[in-house]
Amino acid sequence: MSDENFSDPARVPETPAPASGRKAPVPKKKRPGKYRMPPREQRHGLLIVNTGDGKGKTTAALGTVTRAWGRGLKCVIFQFIKSAENPYGEHMACAKMDIAIEPLGDGFTWLSDDLGADRELAARGWARCQTAIDSAEYDVIVFDELTYPLNFGWLDTTMVLNAIAARSKGTHIIVTGRNASEALIAAADMVTDMRVVKHPYRDQGLGAQAGIDL
Repeated sequence: MSDENFSDPARVPETPAPASGRKAPVPKKKRPGKYRMPPREQRHGLLIVNTGDGKGKTTAALGTVTRAWGRGLKCVIFQFIKSAENPYGEHMACAKMDIAIEPLGDGFTWLSDDLGADRELAARGWARCQTAIDSAEYDVIVFDELTYPLNFGWLDTTMVLNAIAARSKGTHIIVTGRNASEALIAAADMVTDMRVVKHPYRDQGLGAQAGIDL
């Protein structure tokens, strides 16, 4: 048997010619470069909103924080619904990475027996967020599940958006939560709407799992 019958695993496969007879385009090989992190005053600070009914809003924000941390950026995460009494996987990870993360809530608010207390928690929580913004200390600030106290009317949307707009130059802010308001979307530089296609709870009755949801 001739050698022509054996393929070389190291050989780049040939791209078949299209039916038109024209030569198919060959993708360019891009080598990763040495990306330089510019000083904050030279960066374009973004307002990023992750919203929608699908899973992934907080997860995407945490992924961005991990990437920013890897670049040496200083990050802080404020969580408006989650309670400090129930540590999640991200709390443990942030502790190991020395990333500040502050749960500001008291669990899932729509199950709360004292909405007045939750309103006060949101107000005190935003005071902490305002301090972080004013400090100009952080490169990335995450306001996790901020859309809920905004939509419930516990925080004034105009006040929050004005504070975000007045942040120091180059600071990125990420807001997560369902049902982002039109005002928040209009103010944002980037908006992602997480859409549910399939979900293990809805379709299979499977509850939240540690390491994936918690």
